[in-house]
Amino acid sequence: MKEEVPVLEYSDVTMESRGTMVPVRLKLSDQGITFRNVKTGKVESLGATDLEVVNWQRLAGGYGLRIFTEAGNLYRFGGFKESEQSKLEKFFKNTYSKTMTEKEFSVKGWNYGAAKFEGAVLSFDVSSMPSFEVPLNNVSGCTTGKNEVTLEFHQHDDAAINLMEMRFHIPTSELAGDDPVESFQQRVMSKASVITATGDALAIFREVQCLTPRGRYDIKIYPTFIQLHGKTFDFKIPVTTVLRLFLLPHPDQRQHFFVVSLDPPIKQGQTRYPYLILLFSGDDTDYVELPLEEEELQEKYEGRLEKEITGAQFEVISKIFKGICNRKIVTPGNFTGHSGSPGISCSYKAAAGYLYPLERGLIYVHKPPVHIRFDEISSVNFARSGSTTRSFDFEVGELGGGVGFKLCLLHHLQLKLKNGGVNTFSSIEKGEYNRLFDYVNQKKLRIKNRGKMFVEMGGGRNDDFDDSDADEPDPYMRRVREEAKERDQDDEDSSEDEDFVPNEGGSDVAEEYDSFAGDSSDSGGDSEDEGSGEEKKKKKEKKERTKTKTKTVSEKPRKRKPKKEKDSNKPKRPQSAYFIWLNENREQIKKENPGISITEISKVAGQKWKTIENKKEWEVKAAKAKEEYEKAMKEYKASLKGQPSSSPAKKSSKKVAAVTVSPSKAGSGSGFKSKEFIDESSSSEDSDDKPLKKKAKKEPKKEPKKEESGGEKEEEEEEEVTSDEASDEDSGSGSD
Repeated sequence: MKEEVPVLEYSDVTMESRGTMVPVRLKLSDQGITFRNVKTGKVESLGATDLEVVNWQRLAGGYGLRIFTEAGNLYRFGGFKESEQSKLEKFFKNTYSKTMTEKEFSVKGWNYGAAKFEGAVLSFDVSSMPSFEVPLNNVSGCTTGKNEVTLEFHQHDDAAINLMEMRFHIPTSELAGDDPVESFQQRVMSKASVITATGDALAIFREVQCLTPRGRYDIKIYPTFIQLHGKTFDFKIPVTTVLRLFLLPHPDQRQHFFVVSLDPPIKQGQTRYPYLILLFSGDDTDYVELPLEEEELQEKYEGRLEKEITGAQFEVISKIFKGICNRKIVTPGNFTGHSGSPGISCSYKAAAGYLYPLERGLIYVHKPPVHIRFDEISSVNFARSGSTTRSFDFEVGELGGGVGFKLCLLHHLQLKLKNGGVNTFSSIEKGEYNRLFDYVNQKKLRIKNRGKMFVEMGGGRNDDFDDSDADEPDPYMRRVREEAKERDQDDEDSSEDEDFVPNEGGSDVAEEYDSFAGDSSDSGGDSEDEGSGEEKKKKKEKKERTKTKTKTVSEKPRKRKPKKEKDSNKPKRPQSAYFIWLNENREQIKKENPGISITEISKVAGQKWKTIENKKEWEVKAAKAKEEYEKAMKEYKASLKGQPSSSPAKKSSKKVAAVTVSPSKAGSGSGFKSKEFIDESSSSEDSDDKPLKKKAKKEPKKEPKKEESGGEKEEEEEEEVTSDEASDEDSGSGSD
């Protein structure tokens, strides 16, 4: 039985690309080495027979893998740990029969040595040891001077610092022969990534309309690059920089977009164009005959190109691009919009364009073009974002730190990406909603508020979308909503207008502002009594109706929930197995990672905890701690039962003590008055007594004896004020 070959996968390593380290996902199997760029999604592979030399070397901040191929190309991967060396060495020996040796570099810091060319790599050796290596495919130009050679390098857009140029001084050779400076330049240029137009073009297309960069260009296709020749600018695109090809039909069914994705992008001054977008009319046809023999076509392009190509112009040029660049052409899948076209009309950053749902992503053309892969989308959210219901927006956001996508319908489509970015496509017709929702659901993208989009019992989609930020964690908004609910509950109990009623705990202020109260400025008070009984009855019925319809905002202050007092005797909750393990290994993590912050400790600890296979030791400790906690809680609850509960009598007594009773000897209307009301000036007392007398005529006379007996139990200061008020009322009633 054949032994199964293990597969090694690394998702958090980096690869050297144009002078910087970019994140990749690396997979090593018996078929070869495959690596995928996390940002661009570009996949490259090295066959098992392509490997020549494999080295383990020290890199800045860690260890790396150096792979030299039969074709003379150098690949360098970083981000490995020292513990991975033995595993990789064993894998290369058993799988590829290659011995992985450790590569030593000179650290003397000398700036003079010997320059050696090996394949497409320039090595600068000091004392027979390499000091540094320069991949010549990163060189964009090479110029010479007297005893001097200058190398210029391609710039990486994502790198914070780029190496612009490097100069070598070459002493004059005493031996007769070729010039060493010229020889050095020729060897560099033979492997450098410099585009030189040699030979005839395979095909030429005249005056092709280009949307990005804008203008009309003559497109000349060479075996190794593509040239765009315009009236003002020229662009040369190496075929190795082409990532993807898209052929998209225009919604008017008469034109086609041909989109070429580039990495690195072409430049015009400081402007970068990561996409080349060509627009073709469906009526234009073309015929091309390639200047190559059938054997040469089969040998170089493996049957991807035919000698004679005819048909619509967009079909001809797309077939040639496919054969030269060795890339598949991506077309829209089974999605069909409300208008019958695979494209959805929308806007992005105030520019109108078209959004095309693909089999593995979304692409928007044309200004600016955006391509979003499904593996970049973290979540989709359908929500309301505007008042109009004729269109909706689609929001797309990127995955964590960074790309993931958030999808938000009704005025915009918002995709939330894993890298933290958000792309919003707006002004989409409402008729596209059902089809777009089915598409997102079919592709199994995570919809954040799926429950809100369905009717609770029916299971159908709801056309009323919620706010796009409804699921966002906002503690302040949550607290405001809770307080609003509390106020609404209070308003239900006491939201009606409270009018003054004698002998009831009403407010005098309510009578003054009551729209149905009598005119208190009339000192005589006889105008109200002159009305007939029918008028009084109508007023009473009208007042009852307004009570049921009108509601006023409660003037009560916001109720704040009192903070719960912590009981020091209450047992603390037990720790989980993870936290028990973390407390035991915290110091060890600090020793292994000196200078690590508190937040980084938790990240490192979480990764270590996942790698532990046998967690039985800490799970047993956690179970024991839980049993002790439950036992302690039983004892604590039993001790609470024996304690007497506090009665609320004190609070009620305080409220009663704050109210005094105003006696009336002459039968005038009497009511409850707060202590603050009594303490006001005598002038305010006189003005407030008038409406009291006026209402007293409607109320039956009451004996004030019991109230006087109750008032005798108040404090001395309150008794004096009450007696003075009683005397004033006696004099008033006598005059009447």
